[in-house]
Amino acid sequence: MATTKTNPSNFFEDFSIGQTIQHATPRSVSEGDQALYTALYGSRFALQSSNHFAAALGLERSPLDDLLLFHVVFGKTVPDVSLNAIANLGYASCVFGVPVYPGDTLSSRSEVIGLKQNSNGKTGTVYVRSIGRNQRGEMVLDYVRWVMVRKGDLAAPAPDPVVPDLPDRVLVEALQLPSSLDFSGFDGDLSGSPHFWDDYEVGERIDHVDAMTIEEAEHQMATRLYQNTAKVHFNLHSAREGRFGRRIVYGGHVISMTRALSFNGLGNAVKLVAINGGTHAAPSFAGDTIYAWSEVLEKMALPGRRDLAVLRLRSVAAKDQACVDFPLRREDGRYDPAVVLDLDYSVLLPRRP
Repeated sequence: MATTKTNPSNFFEDFSIGQTIQHATPRSVSEGDQALYTALYGSRFALQSSNHFAAALGLERSPLDDLLLFHVVFGKTVPDVSLNAIANLGYASCVFGVPVYPGDTLSSRSEVIGLKQNSNGKTGTVYVRSIGRNQRGEMVLDYVRWVMVRKGDLAAPAPDPVVPDLPDRVLVEALQLPSSLDFSGFDGDLSGSPHFWDDYEVGERIDHVDAMTIEEAEHQMATRLYQNTAKVHFNLHSAREGRFGRRIVYGGHVISMTRALSFNGLGNAVKLVAINGGTHAAPSFAGDTIYAWSEVLEKMALPGRRDLAVLRLRSVAAKDQACVDFPLRREDGRYDPAVVLDLDYSVLLPRRP
């Protein structure tokens, strides 16, 4: 006798405003996760590379990369929020909390804060606020994302539209810095960059010069590392019947590639403290070569701190096109066809003594 015990996940009509979801499979992270993450992206930021460097800045040891943390917390939400998604559309109000160290266990919980059915009646946009916590219940990540999800029953009535009013950036007073963090002894020689917070100007644009090609095996390995089960990243058999005829690369993979490439020009931006907003402007596929450039949007001093400060950055990733001309939008306001990512985020840098 055949029975059905598999989980089809949620379709658009299964979500409701105020619904909360405790996501399954808490994940204990390890030095192995960090090593594999480094192998995948080649990130060279000193804080996540050296226990001694991290200890000199007031941390107990080298924390996990901030984006590895983001991807693991995000991955927990996929089986419930976006397994039936067509596309992950954007992010906002992302704040990083306490540092995550090898041995910590991460879990995720989400609340539905917005719903809007699309005009085609076949899909809708779901807005969720997801919070990741460690084994002590401390917040490690708090963010909003919105995703386009298929309807399972096309006859299901459309819900009353609710679109949350989201801020365009995370304010300085909302940032959460480790209380022990101290950049007064920051060593620019060891970090690999002579450029401190004081050396950047609002409006400055940086071509990060380097590039990295997306490999089929690597983007799937990365997504499995995060336990992200979205079908569009893995199932070529079904993907051949879809719009693109091939597997789509997880957008977070491109974010991590962009962050790693940004080291050349932003090597002292050793810690993410917020993701203010982000758009996956176009899908990426294996074989695409990713270039990146960044613009300084804002310089923010921190009250009472002379050792460190915040840069708000926009980093743009382009596929198969060098960024010497800083591609972004066409004259009609649409993204340049080469642009795959437009990310607004905030980072900590040391100030000059």
